[in-house]
Amino acid sequence: MRGAKSAKWVAGAIVVALAATACGGGDSDSGDDMNAGKADPNGILVAQLGEPQNPLQPANAKESQGSRVLRTIFSGLVDYEPGTGKLTYINAESVTPNADSSVWTVKLKPGWKFHDGSTVTAKSYVDSWNWSANVKNNQTNSSWFQDIKGYADVHPEKGEPKTAAMSGLKVVDDNTFSITLSGPVSYFAYKLGYDVWAPLPEGFFKDPKGYGEKPIGNGPYKFEAWDHKKLIKVRKFDGYTGPNKAKNGGIDFKNYTTAEAAYSALRSDQLDWIEQVPVTALKNYKQDLGDRAIDQEYSAVQSIVPAFYTPQWKNINPKVIQGLSMAIDRDTITKTVLNGTREPADSYVARGVLGYKAGALGDVTKFDAAKAKALITEGGGVPGNKISIQFNADQPHKAWVDAVCNSIRQATGVECTGDSKPDFQTDLNARDQKKVKSMYRGGWVLDYPVNSNFMRDLYGTTAAGNTSGYSNKEFDELSAQADKAKTLDETVKMYQQAEQLLKADMPSIPLWFYKNNSGQSRNVFGKIVYGQDGDPLFSDVQVKAKK
Repeated sequence: MRGAKSAKWVAGAIVVALAATACGGGDSDSGDDMNAGKADPNGILVAQLGEPQNPLQPANAKESQGSRVLRTIFSGLVDYEPGTGKLTYINAESVTPNADSSVWTVKLKPGWKFHDGSTVTAKSYVDSWNWSANVKNNQTNSSWFQDIKGYADVHPEKGEPKTAAMSGLKVVDDNTFSITLSGPVSYFAYKLGYDVWAPLPEGFFKDPKGYGEKPIGNGPYKFEAWDHKKLIKVRKFDGYTGPNKAKNGGIDFKNYTTAEAAYSALRSDQLDWIEQVPVTALKNYKQDLGDRAIDQEYSAVQSIVPAFYTPQWKNINPKVIQGLSMAIDRDTITKTVLNGTREPADSYVARGVLGYKAGALGDVTKFDAAKAKALITEGGGVPGNKISIQFNADQPHKAWVDAVCNSIRQATGVECTGDSKPDFQTDLNARDQKKVKSMYRGGWVLDYPVNSNFMRDLYGTTAAGNTSGYSNKEFDELSAQADKAKTLDETVKMYQQAEQLLKADMPSIPLWFYKNNSGQSRNVFGKIVYGQDGDPLFSDVQVKAKK
């Protein structure tokens, strides 16, 4: 999710470029000029990271923490140009469809190496995808391969796999392979930028568990060490031949138990990049950091999600969830509690993504206390007249969860409380193990810039990102039809129709669109550039030479 990137758990003219306004100014402790001095090509960047949920295997991260590390260690076939979203080739020389987009041919740039010195070949990709799709290997993102012909043979709904390889994958030669899909998918090339499609070296298949702890990739950085819940180290790979060579010597991904602790470390230059400024600092952080403050929108949506497998929400009338949505005063919460750093959501799809339609959800996301109460009553009421919202305490969520609960309580009389988990890993594990008591905080960041990623990959019955137990046969069927449309435009329009099904069914309650309210230390040379997923382009970050 890239799915759930906060629960993840940009091509050409098809993407609406987001405004990238890095704000600062006023009195601050920003100190020296960001461009003063010179860059050290071997300088180490210190960046904030929570503990990844799973081992560092490409198909085993649907959340932002594991993805953030994997993207430094592995390079895939394609990526997206920051600002425009244009599809760019990384390890691929070309990705070409046939006439109806049901068969794709991939040609690799020759000569690429894994960090162990072995060569990256077409077989490296085919073997990786077959292993990752196999149900026996229990990869959290295995459903991403379901478009490929033969997926059901390696990943049956029940029982053992019929074969170890999908029939749709064929190695043509060392640098060429073909992908036959079970049906046309007009936007398949855009999906290939996600972590799940990375190649794996031969040694991986002899010891997947060991490689998950000490991964060997083909990216700009090689893995060095992982001290669980404390630190992950990656260092520049001198043999990297891709276009995004590291301009620094490596990254220390450092764990902090609270956003406040991370922010304090940033201000004292012990941390060079922070994921998110704590809510308590949003009012003053631009003054605190000056030109080093970041205020930039990116393609992500915050939501709260009912756990439909619980007795409370199983077979619930959607009117109840619609009523809860209309009981949330998004305008006031984003302006006050969140200090204007978010924009109320009006769609399931993030802005800047092809197919986003302003106002797609109509009045369902507009505050109306009387209508909210009436809808909940018409729907039979909230079972138990009480809800809780699960969230992770290692990021700044408590303040807005409390505000959402207060709004619901005051508008409808439904009791609402926060259900705090110590960290993101614990939060995600509770979702995956279906142990959420009532509702949970959902946050979805784009994996690829098409509206299907915010619908099929999150609300499809078999989607890896679907941890709520939601299922709608009509939505699944319309999604399948949309994927088979002849053109990308047709696909997008059909997913816009599918969004109206979601509006009626309410698989989640969208709250607001994210902004990257972040900052960098005095150790960073120049301004950090961000991708449409809200993360820095780490290989481009330069570290100042020590005086």
